[in-house]
Amino acid sequence: MVSPVGVGTEETWKNILAGRSGVAPITHFDTTGFSTTIAAEVKGFDPLQFIEKKELKKMGLFIQFAMAAAQFALEQSGLKITPETAERVGVFIGSGIGGFDVIEREHTALMQGGPRRISPFFIPASIVNLASGFVSIRWGAKGPNSATCTACSSSAHSVGDSYKIIARCDADAMICGGAEAAITPMGVGGFASMRALSSRNAEPERASRPFDRERDGFVIGEGAGILILEELGFALRRGAPILAEIVGYGMSADAFHITQPSEDAEGAARVMRNTLADAQALPEQVDYINAHGTSTPYNDRLETLAIKNIFKDHAKKLAVSSTKSMTGHLLGGAGGLEAGLTALTLRDQVIPPTINYENPDPDCDLDYVPNRARPAPVEYALSNSFGFGGTNAALLFKRFEKP
Repeated sequence: MVSPVGVGTEETWKNILAGRSGVAPITHFDTTGFSTTIAAEVKGFDPLQFIEKKELKKMGLFIQFAMAAAQFALEQSGLKITPETAERVGVFIGSGIGGFDVIEREHTALMQGGPRRISPFFIPASIVNLASGFVSIRWGAKGPNSATCTACSSSAHSVGDSYKIIARCDADAMICGGAEAAITPMGVGGFASMRALSSRNAEPERASRPFDRERDGFVIGEGAGILILEELGFALRRGAPILAEIVGYGMSADAFHITQPSEDAEGAARVMRNTLADAQALPEQVDYINAHGTSTPYNDRLETLAIKNIFKDHAKKLAVSSTKSMTGHLLGGAGGLEAGLTALTLRDQVIPPTINYENPDPDCDLDYVPNRARPAPVEYALSNSFGFGGTNAALLFKRFEKP
């Protein structure tokens, strides 16, 4: 993980369990004139710890985050890609926007100096699939190589598609997840013009407040979450330190509106139903949901409705929390980061909190694990991701027990 609350997996997880917010005033650019001046930036990130200096100019920031997160994941997993295994190890990393920072920089160069001022690395530094491409090249992974660009569902789709690639025997292991770096003038300005962002600028740490009655929009975040998925026998033979098992993946479309879910939340409900069916799991077996939980009025109310529609009476018994209350919304990187946090929930049997939950909303009446992490037995955990265009993904994880 490379996140607004930590550069590295265990640092991120420690701060998530401590309920620390990564939201602060924006430092990436001058916010004069912007209605929103806060974001969840990655702090203390030194790309030279992960990437050779001569390579940096070829990579947008989202690629740099992906490279660092992939290194952390490979080191933690102990996976070594050798000439014998290379063709059976793939890469599948998503991003909703890609290299916004590069696009804006090179557009300025074009306007100020003409086409000769455009960097020859502009295109590869900015296009979405080059996160997968650079990771593949750096570690020699020659298996399936792809990328998803499905808005805020991007990296959840990457993880789910990687799961299916392994299940159909097209790979033994996949490096998968997502990365995003869209805290730029165009990124923040664009979301602000849609009135999607919180404008609680005077209280940045309290701005992201999923399911709270006073929520006023999401806080844009950045970073990367990369997982190593492996076929069970492959992982056991090499003695992999297994965090959790992925057992279900679902997809759906709202077919309703470019940004808003329908009032009956049918698409969100259906993706959870599809995921449970894929895993052959019952709703009452799920103990925890890492919610999409963006802190927008529509999303939180309708995700709550979708959960109640699928889980019925059990909805009041399971725990639901939004780690976006601390990390902000990583857009296309959110699903990868949150899949990792869900796996750690199963590993450590402790549920992360929803911070800034202070004012109950009658439309959001579930157990949102308010403000403090909670030790609890968790056997199955679901992670939700919903994206603009009505595209939805959900992943179901199970506590791992060695056979």
